[in-house]
Amino acid sequence: MTGEPMAVYLDTETTGFSPARGDAIVEIAIVDGAGRPLIDTLVDPGRAIPWQACRVHGITDDMVRGKPTLQQLMPRVLEVIADHEVVIYNANFDAPFFPGRLAQSRGVVCAMTEFATALGGPWRKLDMAAQHVGHRWTGQAHRALADALACRSVWMWLEGRRARRR
Repeated sequence: MTGEPMAVYLDTETTGFSPARGDAIVEIAIVDGAGRPLIDTLVDPGRAIPWQACRVHGITDDMVRGKPTLQQLMPRVLEVIADHEVVIYNANFDAPFFPGRLAQSRGVVCAMTEFATALGGPWRKLDMAAQHVGHRWTGQAHRALADALACRSVWMWLEGRRARRR
């Protein structure tokens, strides 16, 4: 054991881009270092899902009806992230949707920023980064579980790259 915090990988799907303007999470997934889902659920956002968002992720109002709210899920989210580093592809987008911006974890790391730095260029969309690292999709892109697994692949590639440079 190295003493470094173990990472978990998080992704969300949302009703839009701004929690400050009332947008909310409609799906959340968190996977562990082995890629096992710790949380994988649709979320009732407490508001209608705009057609523009639905077009991206395919999640409809009917699909989230009766699902837990983020408030109901937060105790489980906090339990899962406690003592772990949370890796998110585009952390500046996802973290603000959570109360406390996931500050209860050991830290939130942005895989998108790290990937851009590693390649010495601008940020890239997750599907492009995943393709670059040879990720094999096991679900539909723009769904939380599939994207969390893709984020994990990108992070593992980055970790391998760092280890080779030591």
